[in-house]
Amino acid sequence: MAKLLTWIQTALIPAMGPWGLFVVAFLDSSVLSLPEVNDLLVVAGSAAQPRLAWLFVVLSTLGSLAGCLVLWHLGRRGGEAMLAKRFGPARLERTRATYRRWRFWALALPALLPPPVPLKAFVFAAGAFGMSWRRLSVTIALARGARYGLWAVLGVLYGRSAVGMLRRFDLWFAQHTQIVLVASLSLLLVAVAVWLVRRRGRQSGEPLPTVGEVG
Repeated sequence: MAKLLTWIQTALIPAMGPWGLFVVAFLDSSVLSLPEVNDLLVVAGSAAQPRLAWLFVVLSTLGSLAGCLVLWHLGRRGGEAMLAKRFGPARLERTRATYRRWRFWALALPALLPPPVPLKAFVFAAGAFGMSWRRLSVTIALARGARYGLWAVLGVLYGRSAVGMLRRFDLWFAQHTQIVLVASLSLLLVAVAVWLVRRRGRQSGEPLPTVGEVG
């Protein structure tokens, strides 16, 4: 892995320029695992060339999307049988029900969060469970665009010190992954519950109680 990273930094990026970010993101989201590399390239590139920060974000997002579409296609072409063989029919059906219930967030959260949260497994399952490529594309583009966009902004604002911020954040997240995931899911459940209550209130035609009316 160290040799690969050295080759990316000393050969691929100098030879391809910004398009090297597209290639790295594509490989990371499809056939290889290059955790943190694209984030580092985006933040370092944005710090060195602030005027091109938007291009780094766009190319990294498109590369990641292209790689995810490859995995989605593989999942579409027989991934369900593979998942059933590995996890069993009962667990497969539970996973399918969960996936269909959450859809957007089942992909958006893994795409937003840094390693060690696995994105490939969720993308593969999305293909196996019949998610359309349009829905997948929109979800991945929004989530990865937000992630890379954040690091680009930090690179522009803080320069090279943003690289240290990224490394410290990834280290902290790796040490507190379970806590962050539980907190994120809890907030999501609360948001969904509030949305369902408001939706039922609108459908029934009854006004929701105001603060003064409660109690």
